[in-house]
This record gives sequence, C-alpha cells and structure tokens, in this order.
Amino acid sequence: MDYDTDIAIVGGGLNGAMMGLALAEAGFTVTLIDSQTAKSQQSPQFDGRSYSLAIASVRLLQALGLWETLAPNAQPILEIKVADGRAYSNPSPYFLHFDHHEIEEGPMGHMVEDRHLRPLLQQRVQSASQINYRTGVSLSDMTITDTHAQVMLDTQEIITARLVIGADGRQSQTAERAGIKRTGWRYGQTSLVCALSHDTPHQGIACQYFMPPGPLAILPLKGNRSSIVWTESDANAVTIMAMDDKEYLAVLQHRIGDYLGKIELAGARYSYPLDLTIAQNYVAARLALVGDAAHGVHPIAGQGLNLGLRDIAALSEVLSDARQRGEDFSSLAVLLRYQEWRRFDTTALAVATDTVNRLFSNDSSFLRSLRDLGMGAINRLPALRRSFIREAAGLTGDLPRLMQ
Repeated sequence: MDYDTDIAIVGGGLNGAMMGLALAEAGFTVTLIDSQTAKSQQSPQFDGRSYSLAIASVRLLQALGLWETLAPNAQPILEIKVADGRAYSNPSPYFLHFDHHEIEEGPMGHMVEDRHLRPLLQQRVQSASQINYRTGVSLSDMTITDTHAQVMLDTQEIITARLVIGADGRQSQTAERAGIKRTGWRYGQTSLVCALSHDTPHQGIACQYFMPPGPLAILPLKGNRSSIVWTESDANAVTIMAMDDKEYLAVLQHRIGDYLGKIELAGARYSYPLDLTIAQNYVAARLALVGDAAHGVHPIAGQGLNLGLRDIAALSEVLSDARQRGEDFSSLAVLLRYQEWRRFDTTALAVATDTVNRLFSNDSSFLRSLRDLGMGAINRLPALRRSFIREAAGLTGDLPRLMQ
C-alpha cells in the first residue's frame, strides 16, 4: 500500500499544530489540514486571547524547542488566590492562597498570549521537513479501511494515511464521521473573555472569585495587563455583551473591585457558551482524537489547553513506542493504549470542574458557609495545599516523557 503520509491531522489550531510538531519530532511524516489560512491566524496586534500553561505544558514546549522563543513574553504565575465573592460585597475572609515557593519546580505556570504562541507554532509547522502543512482546505469526507485511512478535502484531493488524528474542536467532523458519539450538557452559562490594562501592578498573582452566576478569573499578563475569564448566566451575558465598552467596564469594575486601580480594555471582547462535552471513545479504527475533539470541560480551572497538551504528549509517545517495537502504530490495539491512558485523567477533571461549578455557582447561605470553612481548613494544611498546587501545575499522575 502506498501512503501519502504516515498521519493526517484534521485541525490546524493550537492542538493540531502541536500534535504535528510532536509527531514530526518522533520521526513520523505528517499532513496537517487547516481550514484557516496561515495569514488569517497571524496578527501582531494584541487581541486579548491568552492561555494559562501549567508546568507540565511548559516542559512539552521546552522539549519541542518552542519555549526559548516564548519565554521572554510569558508571565509567570507566582501566586493564586481563590475566594468566594459577591458583586456587591468584599470577598469572603476565608480563602485559598497558593504560593510558588511551596514547590521546587518554580512558577506554578505561565500566561502566554495567543499572538505569540499561534504564529510561532505555524512558523515551526511550515519549516518542518516532516510536515506537509495544508491551509485554507477542509475535510469533506473520510474513509477508513483495514489497511488505510483516506481523507478527502473540499478541493477533491484525497490523502491516504495510516492514521487520522482529529484535532478539530468540540464539533469534530472526524469524530462524527467515525460514528463517535458525545456525552454532555449545557451549563446555562456564558464565558466573557477580555484583557485589561490597569494602573496597579498585579505582582504575578492570579485571582479566582466564585461569584453566584459563575467563576471570575483574573490572570496576570506581561506588564500592567490581565486576562479576564468572566462567567455569567446566559441571560446576563447577552445583556453585558450588548453594552458599549464604558458600560461593560463599569459592570466588570463592580465585579473585581478596585485592587487593580483604574481598568481599561486591551483588545477585543469575546463570549463563549459553556458546555461539557466528552467523546464516548477517544479512538476508533485508524483514528484518534485529541484536545477539544475528545473532551471539552468547564474553564473553571483554566485546564482546557493543558488537557489537550497531555493528550498530545501521550499519543505521540504511544505511537512512537509502538513503531519502535515493530507494531502497526495505527492499529486499534495500539490506539486503545492511548485511550486507556487518557480517559481517567480527562474524566476525573471533567467531573471535578463540573462539581466545583455546581457547588460554587450559587448564593446559598448554607453552601457558602460550607465552602468558606472548607477553603479555610485547606489553607491551614500545608501538605494538602501543596498537593493542590502540584495538581494544578500538571505534575501529578502518569506523565508522558515529553512532560517529565
């Protein structure tokens, strides 16, 4: 059988590009299919989009030779503060406080702006000799047989590969065409995302307030800027997004208080309806799913991209090890090793984020008292607090080699 490529990746976003680079590093030939044009995704202007990268994710970027370029523009997360809050009152006096000095590995994570990460990934993908980067084309059909997988593009071109990897998001066409069903539900919440410039330095501190409509995260960026991930009920979100910038900022200032001083928008405003969606299977015959194509969780812990990067490190390791042993790396028996490795981790995080959101996204006096007592107790137990830090930093569980 003649193959055009070892592996075809459908989806050229962050997960797809990273998957391609990891596989190329392991010696596979890759065709990366991106429905967007490279130029449309590369903007030197700050648009407000940013990502929280855990320590384990930073290690993956280091292993792929990306971190040295990103590091000068990455903001270390030195402390995390978590508290109950209300828009009309001060945060609860019972809170969690995590400090990076409590672990040996350094900062608990880094904030990286999309304008720095996405163009770098595309540049490396374009220059990688093992990767055929196809932009501005989409999947129109897919055929799987016992010997190969064929991907048809909307240009009528057919690509024959040993394996297809779906990195095409929560509405994954590769998963749908493989007959993989999804489990999940809407939260009735919408995430409002923006970036702020502010007068008072953030000191590398990330804050998470649990407000009755949903969590509000204030994440430090380089300079006197912060990334905001602000969850509201769907109805509130529609009203807030319809406001002009001045009104929008007034509502947000009321939510976060004045500890950052005067705030101004730095970039665009976005909104995303929130849901939980998990593929019932992460693999099928000659097909594997990574990132949001496999699982989409609540952004309450900022772990969405980190979860996808764990998929990428695990799948590249499983495929590479299988090929070194002389196995058919695209066989279902091999792919099931990846599914077994990743299913528990992703399901556990999905359950945890769903539970925390339901527990905290309310204004019940009884539950508020329980939450505050729980956070106060954890804050007084250094060993337990340290375990929470290591979990958030991605340092627990069975880590792939690229993250060790």
